[in-house]
Amino acid sequence: MAQANMVRLNEASHRTLRQLAETLGESMQAVLAQAIEDYRRKQFFAQMDTSFAALRADETAWQEELTEREELSGTLLDDFIEAEVWREDGSVTNGG
Repeated sequence: MAQANMVRLNEASHRTLRQLAETLGESMQAVLAQAIEDYRRKQFFAQMDTSFAALRADETAWQEELTEREELSGTLLDDFIEAEVWREDGSVTNGG
């Protein structure tokens, strides 16, 4: 069984949480857990956007990024063919 911890909410937040739970047909714990996960993801992407903006603002670092992307572009499996069989020597056949 998971450990239960207490978190104090002001009355308005508790009322909103209860209403959301009732509307969604879920427990308040489930609604709160989802809200926390959504907020965590929002913060993650906000931090990523900030880091990306800083990278783009540094012309040298941005050019290095673009060069690295170009070097790696041929290594992606965008055109992956399931029937392909790759050998250790790097050769490929179309199955069989």
